[in-house]
Amino acid sequence: MFKDSVKIVIRSGSGGNGHVSFRRELFVPNGGPDGGDGGKGGDIIFEVDKGLNTLNDFRHMRKYFAGNGQEGGKRRCHGKNGESLVIKVPEGTVVRDEKSGKVITDMSGGNNREVILSGGRGGQGNMHYATAVMQAPKYAQAGKPGTEMTVILELKVIADVGLVGFPNAGKSTLLSRVSNATPKIADYPFTTLNPILGVVGVGEGSSFVMADIPGLIEGASEGQGLGHDFLRHLERTKLLLHVVDAAGTEYRDPVEDVRVINNELHSYGEKLAKLPQIIVANKADVILVDEGEEDPIRRLKDAYEPEYEVFAISAVTGEGVKELLAHVWQLLKRMPEETVVFEKEYIPVIDEPDLPFTVKRNDAGEYVVEGPLIEKMLGYTNLESEKGFAFFQKFMSERGVYRRLKKEGIQEGDTVRLYGHTFEYLE
Repeated sequence: MFKDSVKIVIRSGSGGNGHVSFRRELFVPNGGPDGGDGGKGGDIIFEVDKGLNTLNDFRHMRKYFAGNGQEGGKRRCHGKNGESLVIKVPEGTVVRDEKSGKVITDMSGGNNREVILSGGRGGQGNMHYATAVMQAPKYAQAGKPGTEMTVILELKVIADVGLVGFPNAGKSTLLSRVSNATPKIADYPFTTLNPILGVVGVGEGSSFVMADIPGLIEGASEGQGLGHDFLRHLERTKLLLHVVDAAGTEYRDPVEDVRVINNELHSYGEKLAKLPQIIVANKADVILVDEGEEDPIRRLKDAYEPEYEVFAISAVTGEGVKELLAHVWQLLKRMPEETVVFEKEYIPVIDEPDLPFTVKRNDAGEYVVEGPLIEKMLGYTNLESEKGFAFFQKFMSERGVYRRLKKEGIQEGDTVRLYGHTFEYLE
């Protein structure tokens, strides 16, 4: 069975405790504290594996825990760090927080490896707590616990062109004709149970990726059949080829078929509704028009052009396929090349009291904000996108940075500097 959405539990390792011990050496009767620090807990890391194309490996294992750090030792020995756990996922996997549904990361668009949960830091040994007053501290710092959370993994196929339409409309046949893909083809519903990708060559070393999305049914956007599982794969595509059985071999009306599937796309989300679309009137080689009946190709054109272009083809004989691909390639060349990447909406960070921030005013009159958590946040966030910047502003507000800036006397129009980034402060 193809699996494209799973729920798993992940937990980073806890830091090891600091150690309490004292030097006990010959001729050193009053040795000082020498307890070492605990090791850092292991991280949870997600990594893209180009050889994977499903989430099936997660069906039988649902809990993923990194190693804990070891306790510090005598003679200032540092505890061993916990072993990080690398979780391999297919390219295009979106990781969401199970409680909020927000995106933690999208393993696509060049994001091949990312630390999702950092291990807890190790506690300091008692050697750090010796003072002139307390020369023999009998306590050490405990290690920080790891972070545990439940996440949803969703696989969203990365393809330039998505094939949509009712079962048996001829999508798999078309894909097998124009690419190196070998989908299973037969005359019964839901032959294709998982998206199949093929590389389509268009001459002179140029190519694009086409995905055969399993046949949809009415009610797919509401979860009927495997609707949601299938529709999510269209979210990254740039162009849809809506394949319809123009000959009506399944005793359905091709004009009505297009309307039904487009209703499902609109119901699923605005993004799918706005994707460019070409109607591919397949099985043109077996169309029979009785006297007095209207040609189904003409009916499709009358009903949907000029909103959607209609191309008549036969995926079996190849009639019209070359012209269709040439047109698709011209459209793709005019579209942005970057992969659709889902913006981060949630960062799993423990609200630790030992991750403060500072606000200082430099000689140029800028308000400089620094802190380990803020630096980490900047590394996670795409400030160039409107959504990413809004998310960063919310983070700054929730962390009390804006309150602190006001306390320091910032005025509207002043400059705020954060690790090489500058912003104008606005009320």
